[in-house]
Amino acid sequence: MSSPSESPARPTGVIHDLGYRPYGGPRLGEGPVAWSFFVTGLRNTYGLGRSARSKVLPMILLGLMLLPALILVGVLVQAKDILDLDEQIVAYSTYPLTTQLLISVFVASQAPALISRDLRFRTITLYLARPMRRSVYVLVRVASLSVATFVLIGAPLLLMYLGGLLADLPPGRETGRFLGAIVGAALLAACLAGLAALVAALTIRRGLAVTAVIVVLLVSYTVVSTIQGIALGAGHEAVGEVAGLFSPYTLVNGLQVFLFDSPDATPTPPSSDVMGIVYVVATLLTVLGSIGGLLLRYRKVQS
Repeated sequence: MSSPSESPARPTGVIHDLGYRPYGGPRLGEGPVAWSFFVTGLRNTYGLGRSARSKVLPMILLGLMLLPALILVGVLVQAKDILDLDEQIVAYSTYPLTTQLLISVFVASQAPALISRDLRFRTITLYLARPMRRSVYVLVRVASLSVATFVLIGAPLLLMYLGGLLADLPPGRETGRFLGAIVGAALLAACLAGLAALVAALTIRRGLAVTAVIVVLLVSYTVVSTIQGIALGAGHEAVGEVAGLFSPYTLVNGLQVFLFDSPDATPTPPSSDVMGIVYVVATLLTVLGSIGGLLLRYRKVQS
């Protein structure tokens, strides 16, 4: 019988070998880790896998986003002939602007939960100790928030689309408008998520980050829409078109008008191909610039 001193030596210096029941399974690389991180972040934005209190706000906001769409569908289906309706009561491209307060509160409440908490409690150092680079961490966090926001915006649009088909609206026209709105919803979600994540990364205080995100999103829209209204009344539509570049809501709506000929929800959407291209470039720069700002912010974080 061999003594303990004669037991075969195990290799040391391996992070998985802690000296007790060594792990002998497969070593997962960056891809599986990033995917698991993305799914966990997406679930957490709606409180899934967290405490009951964490589910209250996102689920209430999702319900409030669906309620107006449900009412509109009910009116469209039940009173289509009476009211002589041949299209949606509220255009797909207009719905996100009419519910922007709910969308902004959702993004403002969830961005700090994904971003600020990691910085405040230094848990990001644990993530970066795994096979995941800072750039992947940033992209995954933004992707989780973007998809969660897209679900919030896209769910009522899907409900309206199904209601339109149920009301026997022209399926080809409805499908085209709906697909344009879905693309717009994805772009709006990416813009909002990127900006909210960047603002949240600049402070480790969750309450301050929530307030800052709401101010950035809602105040910018209020100022931009005011300038657009004044510019339209004064006959200076070009000024209003330029102003529309400085709020994600007016920016994406103008982009939808240019790309998909969607009904405009702002006073001065882009009226020329040149300005339409500017809106496209500005949308891409908003998303990429936010991600770039996050990468610069996390360069200071030590793994």
